[in-house]
Amino acid sequence: MAHLVKIGNSQGIRIPKPLVEQAQLEGKELKLQLVSEGILITPEKEAREGWKEAIERVIAGQGQEAMDNDWLDSPLTSDDELEW
Repeated sequence: MAHLVKIGNSQGIRIPKPLVEQAQLEGKELKLQLVSEGILITPEKEAREGWKEAIERVIAGQGQEAMDNDWLDSPLTSDDELEW
C-alpha cells in the first residue's frame, strides 16, 4: 500500500520498496498518467531505448543484412524530368 505525504504545498507518494523493485522503478524518472481508475505510474523511457540490443539480437539470430550495392553504386541523377 502506498501513502500520500505532505511535501511543502504539494503531496508525494511513498511506495514500498518491494513494489518499486518489482516494477523496476528504482532510480528512474517516472511518468504519471490519469486513467479511469486513478493514476498509472510508469518509468519514463528514453527515445530509442533498447534499440541497440534488439538490433544485435536480430543480427545474432538472422545474420547481417546483405548490402544493396546496386543502389549504392548507381550514379546520382536529377529529378528535373519528373512531373509532379
